[in-house]
Amino acid sequence: MRVLALTHGPLVRSELFGDVVREQGHELVEWELPTQGPPPDGFDAVMVFGGRMNVGEEADNPWLEDEYELLRGWVAEETPLLGVCLGAQTLAHATGGRVSRAQRWQAGFYEVVLSEEGRDDPVVGVLPERFEALLAHAYEFEPPAHAARLAATTDQQQAFRVGPRAWGVQFHPEVRKEQVVTWWSDGRELPRPLPALTDELEAKLPSWQELGRKVCLAFLSAARS
Repeated sequence: MRVLALTHGPLVRSELFGDVVREQGHELVEWELPTQGPPPDGFDAVMVFGGRMNVGEEADNPWLEDEYELLRGWVAEETPLLGVCLGAQTLAHATGGRVSRAQRWQAGFYEVVLSEEGRDDPVVGVLPERFEALLAHAYEFEPPAHAARLAATTDQQQAFRVGPRAWGVQFHPEVRKEQVVTWWSDGRELPRPLPALTDELEAKLPSWQELGRKVCLAFLSAARS
């Protein structure tokens, strides 16, 4: 397959997911939408990753409107699609959901619980019914009314599916340690001290990356079917 990784900057690329795509023998094309404009056609599956910008900041990031149109087109065409963090938020917004600033900035590992639909889902359902997921966001999404709600923390939706082949996850199953530490070292206010977050990351990231690989493999399998 030809897989498109739509990115929004140098610190939010495909990372672990890119490794998995290549290991499976697929072609991966990384395309930075803010600098390169809309990508060409001809991809069998699409992954959309995170970014510092947010839904609602179109005046400063006019290319977001292009992303919404691309997402609506891929959903309508039933192109296999997986949005991560910002990618999930833009997918929710583009398909009729709501995105807003969260009550608090989330950083670190939080317990996520699969819904009944989530347990049966071909992609998110490869995760345990309860698992600790790496979160790093200040905005949250409310999926569109017609979406399947797949997973949540106690106070936020964390995963949904819209249509038969488009998934959005708020958590980060694709990350590497150095990437996350860089996010948390840019001066933003964190919910806990950076050393404590880094220690937690050191302890929990290896097992989280194993789950991340499972999610990516499940998505690629769903895309081929």
